[in-house]
Amino acid sequence: MQLVVKSASPQTLKTATLVVAVGEGRKLGATAKAVDQATDGALSATLKRGDLVGKVGQTLLLHHLPNLKAERVLLVGTGKESELGDRQFRKIVAAAHSVLKGLGGSDAALTLGELHVKGRDAYGKARLLAETLLDATYVFDHFKSEKATTPTLKKLVLVCDKASQADVERAAGHARAIASGMALTRDLGNLPPNLCHPSHLADEAKALAKAHDALKVEVLDEKKLKELGMGAFLAVAQGSDQPPRLVVLNYQGGKKDEQPFVLVGKGITFDTGGISLKPGPSMDEMKYDMCGAASVLGTFRALLELALPINVVGLLACAENMPSGGATRPGDIVTSMSGQTVEILNTDAEGRLVLCDTLTYAERFKPQAVIDVATLTGACITALGTQASGLMGNHDALIRQILKAGEHAADRAWQLPLFEEYQEQLDSPFADMANIGGPKAGSITAGCFLSRFAKNYHWAHLDIAGTAWISGGKEKGATGRPVPLLTQFLLDRSAP
Repeated sequence: MQLVVKSASPQTLKTATLVVAVGEGRKLGATAKAVDQATDGALSATLKRGDLVGKVGQTLLLHHLPNLKAERVLLVGTGKESELGDRQFRKIVAAAHSVLKGLGGSDAALTLGELHVKGRDAYGKARLLAETLLDATYVFDHFKSEKATTPTLKKLVLVCDKASQADVERAAGHARAIASGMALTRDLGNLPPNLCHPSHLADEAKALAKAHDALKVEVLDEKKLKELGMGAFLAVAQGSDQPPRLVVLNYQGGKKDEQPFVLVGKGITFDTGGISLKPGPSMDEMKYDMCGAASVLGTFRALLELALPINVVGLLACAENMPSGGATRPGDIVTSMSGQTVEILNTDAEGRLVLCDTLTYAERFKPQAVIDVATLTGACITALGTQASGLMGNHDALIRQILKAGEHAADRAWQLPLFEEYQEQLDSPFADMANIGGPKAGSITAGCFLSRFAKNYHWAHLDIAGTAWISGGKEKGATGRPVPLLTQFLLDRSAP
């Protein structure tokens, strides 16, 4: 989908469809008033008939209005101006796109940037508008015999005034890169687990590096993981025929001696739970247990397209968790790369095992900060639902930066505590720690476990179990989150 930014009078735009906002109570915005005046009151007359009252997401398509160069006008309800926030704005944009994609026109011009959205300037509105539009075009039909029909809608014009044109163009550029990263993340998440295994994720990283000279990729195989002493990582993979991989991505966009930011992604390409077998219903969705790694890879695609002046390392901890005669048993004790020993009480708490060794490995990069991203705990879905990712960490300033990035990107996180008292739940009579802390505060004790391997740098943990994919039904699929949050965090860190 082509995105174009134009500063022009909407009534003079030659387009297949002009999208115009109407507030609740048939309140006309600036563009609607101009169109109404140009068409000798055609909009007012239509609204008086009561076909549209302006509620959020309500639409009405008008044809052949006089004195316009637009072939059609799509009226979109925007609700009460005082209540217009990110969620409502996305609904408005999605409603408009839903109509546009079903029309015969190859282009459309949207004037929704004139709306007053709480807490958003011209850049923020345009970015949210563009990301919502681009993400709505995503289709995954790789394995369908009958492919989706090629859409006739090819170009979207974001209409703005001269004063905000530069901001809107910058927002559109950022949105393109973020949507591209989200699409890669969604594709990887939606692939079936018989195709998307650890080696496939490694190949995807190599393909990204082949397309971008600024990215270098190294893949550590099982032999190298053994040499490094990654006993926790290897314990997860030992029940599977698919060998584990630690994929190292290195982007050098900043100064050579500048410390990098490190993004760590959990890449369990299928999680049966191992010997602690999961229930059968919905187990197919455990192909999404690699969405942490997929989101790091997607963030790197966005980072490369934006060519940010910053140094970033990505670590994808990739393995498959299967039950077999060689699988790890509940009660096994393993030695991590850090030298700390772990009693594995539940083999379904495997993500923290691949991550703990990867967090130790991250120390060699002398990072400014490390953020790990993981579909880690069902308890996080219980606590926060599917709206916000769980956030924990050992450095208040880093936590604030991530929360702020989530707000700006409309991809929010919510901080959970890491009080010292929770650490006691991980006590083991036989090893330095257990890999689970009992039924209480499961997300927090998982964070406590990881914190023991991240003491030598500023660290944050994002639990995306509730936000990485939509579960069940016809809408089931990867969401591409938290690529917007992570990209915004890097945008903020690279700003002058």
